[in-house]
Amino acid sequence: MDRGQFTRLDEYAWRVEPFGAMRVPVIIYASERLIDDMDQKVFEQATNVATLPGIVKASYAMPDAHWGYGFPIGGVAAFDPLEDGVVSAGGVGFDISCGVRTLTTGLTRDDILPVQRQLADMLYYSVPAGVGSTGAIHLNNKEMDAMLSGGARWAVEQGYGHNEDLQRIEEQGCMSGAVPAEVSEHAKKRQRAEMGTLGSGNHYLEVQQVTDIYAPQAAQVFGLKTGDVLVSIHCGSRGLGHQIGTEFLKKMALAASEHGITLPDRELACAPINSAVGQSYLGAMRAGINCALANRQIITHLTRHAFSELLPHADLRLLYDVSHNTCKLEEHEVDGRKRRLFVHRKGATRAYGPGHPEVPDAYRAVGQPVLVGGTMGTASYILVGAAGSESLSFGSACHGAGRAMSRHQATRQWRGRELVDQLAERGILIRSPSTRGVAEEAPGAYKDVTAVIEATAAAGLAGKVARLEPLIVVKG
Repeated sequence: MDRGQFTRLDEYAWRVEPFGAMRVPVIIYASERLIDDMDQKVFEQATNVATLPGIVKASYAMPDAHWGYGFPIGGVAAFDPLEDGVVSAGGVGFDISCGVRTLTTGLTRDDILPVQRQLADMLYYSVPAGVGSTGAIHLNNKEMDAMLSGGARWAVEQGYGHNEDLQRIEEQGCMSGAVPAEVSEHAKKRQRAEMGTLGSGNHYLEVQQVTDIYAPQAAQVFGLKTGDVLVSIHCGSRGLGHQIGTEFLKKMALAASEHGITLPDRELACAPINSAVGQSYLGAMRAGINCALANRQIITHLTRHAFSELLPHADLRLLYDVSHNTCKLEEHEVDGRKRRLFVHRKGATRAYGPGHPEVPDAYRAVGQPVLVGGTMGTASYILVGAAGSESLSFGSACHGAGRAMSRHQATRQWRGRELVDQLAERGILIRSPSTRGVAEEAPGAYKDVTAVIEATAAAGLAGKVARLEPLIVVKG
């Protein structure tokens, strides 16, 4: 993007002054290099978001921002229901509550290497992955509604995990306000056999090693040290979430017109929060969040079982689970007063700082863990919420590296089989049902995750705690 479009606030913050129908400014957090490499659509979409009714403070974009549907991926915006604020399906995304959970294992790299190949195969066969992947769990109507209401709590009650897991999940594993009746039968049908599956695209299950510690105190609180082996699971609400998004975008396009909302882009279809369509979407979207939380909980159970077959002394404990495609009602201070706002985070993670009441007791002194996935050949990071992030971005940070090119472009540049072989030479074992899928997710198709992390930390959105490198990657 052309830097001339922005007013530079500091080394890592760029502002677009309101113009045209914009109600608030745009603020993008990025280094010079990242802002230069962002596509112009980020500027266009972030400024379009700034025109929506009831938006508060600013339309934000994180350092990993890139073009998305309606909102940019990496976009954050908060809306006040008392000022005719809206909710937008495009501001949440199709993969509702796509997120990352990370587990400690009590193992080191030396424990993994003798069984690395067998463990890769065991995980691949234990956790279904790929387009349309299905698992062994088939939910009837009653079970489906119970899952959509209960999230990870429901999964634990069914035997997929432990009660202590729930203390390390956003919303303690269950999003309140879910209304399964607002989820269509078609959406439920798509999900009926997909629980406990990764899906495709950038979703993965990774066995990782901690290579660097940057914040010893936070690392100690999180239970991390150099050489530790972790497991990270990245997936979401599968077909159910996609169907909810698809259906409500159509409903919101009509609702916006009925409520006199002028949309700069049809993809920004929205509805007033307090309207019938707005409330209906919130009930369905919250059920989608619970679906994703239950899905990651079941995958955790399958992963624990796979480890126990080969490494019976492993102790897989949940470090944290954080979502990055949500809209949540939160309290934030704006202009000196507390306001209850509907915060959309699309491709952005919540990043509450020290002392925040929503941070689990075990972590409250240092702040919330922020889990940032890289690509199958690059590093991932564990960050911690920063004290000042609420005033900067409604307590939000980046969620990953962010794509640098489309999947189609990636398949023209790389071949999946060659990538698998190249990564194996580096000690990273890939398991995937699709070589095309591997090519689409080539490390070179993404931005430099380290540059994204450095900008996130320097901007004050979250602090660096640990760097992780992959040993095994199960990809969709």
